[in-house]
Amino acid sequence: MAEPARNSSMTTGEPEAAPGRPIKVTTDTLLVDASLESASGKWDAARAVTAIYTTHYRSLVRLAVLLVRDVATAEEVVQDSFIAMHGAWHRLRDTEKALSYLRQSVVNRSRSVLRHRMVVDKNAPKPAPDMPSAEQGALSLLERSAVIAEAQIANTMGISRGAVKSHTARGVAALRVVLELET
Repeated sequence: MAEPARNSSMTTGEPEAAPGRPIKVTTDTLLVDASLESASGKWDAARAVTAIYTTHYRSLVRLAVLLVRDVATAEEVVQDSFIAMHGAWHRLRDTEKALSYLRQSVVNRSRSVLRHRMVVDKNAPKPAPDMPSAEQGALSLLERSAVIAEAQIANTMGISRGAVKSHTARGVAALRVVLELET
C-alpha cells in the first residue's frame, strides 16, 4: 500500500508557498502584501512597521535632517516616530495611510525638538563676568599703594611725581650696583 503524501510543512517546519504568490520577496512585495493583509487583519504591527521601516527610513531621516539640521537628532526623531506608530498601530483607522501618519509624526517631533532648543537657548545661564585673579588683585593693591606713596613723597618734597619716579629709579640702580659688587 502506498504511503500517504506528507505535507512538506510537517517535515521542514516551514509553511508551503501559497499558489500564485511570488517566492522572491522584495520591499515592493512587502508593501503590497502589507496593504492586502492589513485590510484582512492578518498583518500584525511588527511586520507592517518593519516593512515601512525598510522602505522609508532613509527618506524620513532626510526629512528630519532638513528640519532639525542634525543627523543624530533626526535619526532619534524618526526612531521615536516608528516606536509611536508601532504602539498606536491598532488605533490607526486606515492602515493604508500609515506612511502619511509617520511623516506627520516626524514633522511634529522635529518641530518639538526645535521648540525645545529655543527654550534652552533662551534660558541658558549667562556666563559669569571675568573676575581678576587673586594675584592680579594683590598687584593692583601694591600699585595703588605705590602711587599713593609717590604722590605723598612728591607733595612733601614739593616736586612732581615724575621727578619722584626718576629719582627712585636712579636710587634703585645705584643700590643694585653696590649689591652686585659685594657678592
